[in-house]
Amino acid sequence: MALDNPAFSRNSAFSQQGAVAASQDISAQQLQEMYNQPATPPAGETMTVESTLAKSVAGFGLLLVGAAIGWLTVESVPFLWIGAGIVGFVLAMVNVFKREPSAALILAYAGVQGVFVGGISAWYEMMYGGGIVAQAVIATLVVFGVTLALFASGKIRASKRATKVFLIAMVGYLVFSLVTWGLQLFGVVGDVRSMPSPIFGIEWGLIIGVLVVIMAAYSLVLDFDFIQQGVRNRAPKKYEWTGVFGIMVTVIWLYLEILRMLAIARD
Repeated sequence: MALDNPAFSRNSAFSQQGAVAASQDISAQQLQEMYNQPATPPAGETMTVESTLAKSVAGFGLLLVGAAIGWLTVESVPFLWIGAGIVGFVLAMVNVFKREPSAALILAYAGVQGVFVGGISAWYEMMYGGGIVAQAVIATLVVFGVTLALFASGKIRASKRATKVFLIAMVGYLVFSLVTWGLQLFGVVGDVRSMPSPIFGIEWGLIIGVLVVIMAAYSLVLDFDFIQQGVRNRAPKKYEWTGVFGIMVTVIWLYLEILRMLAIARD
């Protein structure tokens, strides 16, 4: 796929070219790169879906431990979760641009990001109450489960056209978020998300939230597709951690967007 997740696209193990390069015209440089790559490992040392899921369970388990720490220390150490969020962002960038996956760095990201998720969840619970975090967790699990079931059944698949639309929407959302954040910072406008839209007076935040949840669900489809492609390409087993990282980033993003959407709805 030409346009994809950078966490996967920087590794040829997840590229469709890895499976069809022999039947295409390639340059001398590409030939040299292929020559420099290690030979395909034996079957016992290649990626499998089952092993990737097992590692994902371990990663999310560590994230939950970190979340418990963030939740319990939100009042006694109020800036712990904010610092964890900054460190988690740095670790995310390191893992994205690192060509070889590192299990230690990915697990460190899971633990640190867990502290941030736990802290911000406790803050939302204090501000809005009423089990808002439980609702966000359930909604995230439902979206993840439905997306996985539809992908496994073959009813939804990643495509070039859909991925282009997804990336355009992602760039638009990022630009919108940065511009509105800057305008609010300098007092030019208030909270745009809380403003009513022309669509039955529904707040813009809810409309944007629904669109972002749809984007996050499609991002999960891309994650599943890349893992499946890595298995087909018989990628080395270490790349299972890349799959774990991709899913973890998407699920955290999905959860935080649902949490924010629920908060806007309660306001």
